Amino acid sequence: MRVRTGVVRRRRHKKLLKQAKGFFSGRRKHFRKAKEQLERSLVYAYRDRKNRKRDFRKLWITRINAACRLNDISYSKFIHALNKAGIELDRKILADMAMNDADAFKKVVDTAKAAL
Repeated sequence: MRVRTGVVRRRRHKKLLKQAKGFFSGRRKHFRKAKEQLERSLVYAYRDRKNRKRDFRKLWITRINAACRLNDISYSKFIHALNKAGIELDRKILADMAMNDADAFKKVVDTAKAAL
Protein backbone atom coordinates (compact mmCIF):
# COMPACT_ATOMS: atom_id res chain seq x y z
CA MET A 1 0.00 0.00 0.00
CA ARG A 2 1.34 3.43 -0.89
CA VAL A 3 1.75 6.24 1.63
CA ARG A 4 -0.65 9.14 1.22
CA THR A 5 0.49 12.62 2.23
CA GLY A 6 -2.86 14.13 3.24
CA VAL A 7 -2.20 14.99 6.88
CA VAL A 8 1.50 15.76 6.44
CA ARG A 9 0.88 18.00 3.44
CA ARG A 10 -1.90 19.90 5.21
CA ARG A 11 0.36 20.51 8.23
CA ARG A 12 3.21 21.68 6.01
CA HIS A 13 0.91 24.01 4.06
CA LYS A 14 -0.69 25.40 7.22
CA LYS A 15 2.73 26.08 8.75
CA LEU A 16 3.87 27.96 5.67
CA LEU A 17 0.61 29.91 5.27
CA LYS A 18 0.84 30.93 8.92
CA GLN A 19 4.27 32.42 8.21
CA ALA A 20 2.80 34.25 5.19
CA LYS A 21 0.27 36.07 7.40
CA GLY A 22 0.19 39.75 6.50
CA PHE A 23 1.17 39.27 2.88
CA PHE A 24 -1.01 40.89 0.21
CA SER A 25 -3.86 39.09 -1.58
CA GLY A 26 -3.06 35.62 -3.01
CA ARG A 27 0.41 35.70 -1.52
CA ARG A 28 -1.21 35.00 1.80
CA LYS A 29 -3.93 32.56 0.66
CA HIS A 30 -2.42 30.36 -2.06
CA PHE A 31 0.28 27.91 -1.04
CA ARG A 32 2.50 28.20 -4.11
CA LYS A 33 2.38 32.01 -4.24
CA ALA A 34 2.89 32.19 -0.47
CA LYS A 35 5.90 29.86 -0.67
CA GLU A 36 7.54 31.94 -3.41
CA GLN A 37 6.95 35.18 -1.55
CA LEU A 38 8.10 33.72 1.76
CA GLU A 39 11.42 32.62 0.23
CA ARG A 40 11.94 36.15 -1.14
CA SER A 41 10.91 37.69 2.17
CA LEU A 42 13.43 35.62 4.11
CA VAL A 43 16.16 36.74 1.70
CA TYR A 44 15.15 40.38 2.21
CA ALA A 45 15.10 39.90 5.99
CA TYR A 46 18.60 38.37 5.99
CA ARG A 47 19.99 41.11 3.73
CA ASP A 48 18.38 43.94 5.67
CA ARG A 49 19.66 42.69 9.03
CA LYS A 50 23.11 43.35 7.59
CA ASN A 51 22.09 46.69 6.06
CA ARG A 52 20.61 47.93 9.34
CA LYS A 53 24.05 47.80 10.96
CA ARG A 54 25.49 49.72 8.01
CA ASP A 55 22.74 52.37 8.17
CA PHE A 56 23.11 52.93 11.91
CA ARG A 57 26.88 53.35 11.62
CA LYS A 58 26.28 55.95 8.87
CA LEU A 59 23.81 57.80 11.13
CA TRP A 60 26.20 57.79 14.11
CA ILE A 61 29.03 59.15 11.97
CA THR A 62 26.79 61.95 10.68
CA ARG A 63 25.79 62.92 14.22
CA ILE A 64 29.36 62.83 15.53
CA ASN A 65 30.54 64.92 12.57
CA ALA A 66 27.85 67.55 13.24
CA ALA A 67 28.85 67.76 16.92
CA CYS A 68 32.55 67.89 16.01
CA ARG A 69 31.98 70.81 13.65
CA LEU A 70 30.37 72.71 16.54
CA ASN A 71 33.59 72.10 18.48
CA ASP A 72 35.86 73.26 15.61
CA ILE A 73 37.25 69.91 14.52
CA SER A 74 36.48 67.63 11.59
CA TYR A 75 35.25 64.08 12.08
CA SER A 76 38.35 62.42 10.65
CA LYS A 77 40.72 64.52 12.79
CA PHE A 78 38.58 63.81 15.84
CA ILE A 79 38.72 60.02 15.31
CA HIS A 80 42.48 60.24 14.72
CA ALA A 81 42.87 62.27 17.92
CA LEU A 82 40.78 59.75 19.88
CA ASN A 83 43.02 56.91 18.73
CA LYS A 84 46.14 58.88 19.64
CA ALA A 85 44.72 59.71 23.07
CA GLY A 86 43.85 56.06 23.66
CA ILE A 87 40.16 56.81 24.20
CA GLU A 88 38.18 53.69 23.28
CA LEU A 89 34.61 54.91 22.82
CA ASP A 90 32.66 53.45 19.92
CA ARG A 91 30.64 55.53 17.50
CA LYS A 92 27.31 54.52 19.02
CA ILE A 93 28.31 55.93 22.42
CA LEU A 94 29.90 59.04 20.91
CA ALA A 95 26.77 59.75 18.86
CA ASP A 96 24.58 59.35 21.95
CA MET A 97 26.83 61.73 23.90
CA ALA A 98 26.75 64.23 21.05
CA MET A 99 22.94 64.18 20.99
CA ASN A 100 22.12 64.00 24.71
CA ASP A 101 25.14 65.28 26.66
CA ALA A 102 26.94 68.04 24.76
CA ASP A 103 29.10 69.01 27.76
CA ALA A 104 30.55 65.51 28.14
CA PHE A 105 31.13 65.34 24.39
CA LYS A 106 32.98 68.67 24.53
CA LYS A 107 35.25 67.28 27.27
CA VAL A 108 36.03 64.26 25.12
CA VAL A 109 36.81 66.55 22.16
CA ASP A 110 39.09 68.71 24.32
CA THR A 111 40.92 65.63 25.64
CA ALA A 112 41.34 64.33 22.11
CA LYS A 113 42.56 67.71 20.83
CA ALA A 114 45.19 67.79 23.58
CA ALA A 115 46.60 64.48 22.30
CA LEU A 116 47.24 65.91 18.82
